[in-house]
Amino acid sequence: MDTRLETVEIGVGGDTVCGTLMAPTQRLPAVLFVHGWGGSQKHDLVRARKAASTGCICLTFDLRGHEADARHRAMVTRAHGLEDLLSAYDWLVSRPGVDPQMVAVVGISYGGYLAAILAELRPVRWLALRSPALYLDEGWELSKLRLHEVADLKSYRRQHLGPSENRALRACQRYRGDVLVVEAEHDEVVPHAVIENYVAALSDARSLTVRKLAGADHGLSTKPMQQAYTGVLVDWLREMIGGTREALATRRVAELEASSD
Repeated sequence: MDTRLETVEIGVGGDTVCGTLMAPTQRLPAVLFVHGWGGSQKHDLVRARKAASTGCICLTFDLRGHEADARHRAMVTRAHGLEDLLSAYDWLVSRPGVDPQMVAVVGISYGGYLAAILAELRPVRWLALRSPALYLDEGWELSKLRLHEVADLKSYRRQHLGPSENRALRACQRYRGDVLVVEAEHDEVVPHAVIENYVAALSDARSLTVRKLAGADHGLSTKPMQQAYTGVLVDWLREMIGGTREALATRRVAELEASSD
């Protein structure tokens, strides 16, 4: 998402005046949305449409075991989910119009957990996590549905965990981009301790924005809750992308001025 400067001459009668055309390059930033367990890309379409209005290319998709592939839900593992996300990311950045250095990933709950891990495996410029879940590292190849059977996840998620104790938190500790973490005030699935663990692990991020949705539950079960989250996310994306564009344009102008000295 670089900025192109071009010196131009504009005809005025029989004469010309000089100008400088400033425009974005042909490649645009991209936003990849990852839904939660039991959700679908339908939940992200409204937010994707609004994010696209900021000048981004957006991709939503259904993880395996969901929607048209729901018959395989009992067999899907976290390994499958991460593979799905990696494939979606690689497909998106291969599009001709996408700037691969300017990719945002937006994950919800289980999707937030996968997005955090992805950020260590692929270049992610901006990372947005809404109610990101946590799972024990053990049992990676177990069916996702069995994770609640083999471990007390409710107790696990109330513990204060460090990066050395969880793969997603380790990935967050190593992340150096910009992050948005959104918590639901009355989350019955992802308690406050999980949010604290993520925020602590993200201490070395370039920037960290934390928001709490007042009165919201995990699934954002009412329209006002959904609209509040959409507003927080889109405002943050607009700030991040707009700020990067402005910084690049400022740098290009400075380079132009330096070359003319």
